[in-house]
Amino acid sequence: MGERIDPERPDLIRRAGAEALGAFALVFAGCGAIVTNAHTHGALGAVGVSLVFGLVILAGIAALGHVSGAHFNPAVTFSFLLTRHLPRRDALAYVAAQLIGAVLAALLLWAVWPGRPADLGATVPSIAAGRAFIVEAVMSGLLMLVILSVATDTRAVGSPAALAIGATIALDALFGGPLTGASMNPARSFAPALVSGQWRDFWVYLAGPLVGAPLGALAYQLVRGEDTARGQATVRGELDVRGDSIGEGASAPRDEPPGPPVVGVNMEQFG
Repeated sequence: MGERIDPERPDLIRRAGAEALGAFALVFAGCGAIVTNAHTHGALGAVGVSLVFGLVILAGIAALGHVSGAHFNPAVTFSFLLTRHLPRRDALAYVAAQLIGAVLAALLLWAVWPGRPADLGATVPSIAAGRAFIVEAVMSGLLMLVILSVATDTRAVGSPAALAIGATIALDALFGGPLTGASMNPARSFAPALVSGQWRDFWVYLAGPLVGAPLGALAYQLVRGEDTARGQATVRGELDVRGDSIGEGASAPRDEPPGPPVVGVNMEQFG
């Protein structure tokens, strides 16, 4: 069964473009803050870098949420796919766009900082890889729980949703950044790793978010209850993105499109 066309919904190319722009802004501003912090010997500090990541996501949701849902994160997109809020075709396009946008931002940071200070913001755990995986998975799960909670209530208001998600990212960055870099986002970790060549324990930043985020989505659905979820039937991205059927034979509540975002922070080099 094909996806029905909603004339008010931007086409997939535009939605993927919005995801690329959001991922670009996330990496350029967030990883750029890490590089700036290292270059200025800690002028921003852990709090400053955490705020940059939270604020860039907040701004991205406000600017692009009504276009694509403002995921900016393959783990978030994957979770919405698993919970049947996003068609497979859209999910593939979103992830590809997120990776492209993130890599372009990392390349631009390399052009600005050819010496690649702080590995251009690459995430490297300061604790054992197994423990780092647990931390990344828990942070990603909490983030996805917040995203679903503000994105699936009937007529959820966009601005409070953006604030809640941005605050959650900043909070995770504050307590998890010194341990793992608080990535929660495979694209955010992949781009600086690719450009800087820093791949140490990179698996943590793939496995942690991709395991934790779906578990967070499942936890919210269990707490919320299936009947309530069906009755409220609206996943709004961040503002009022609309969507319909979810692909071959699968169905979801009407008007359920891509949900909201998410990021990653690296605090390993914070002073």
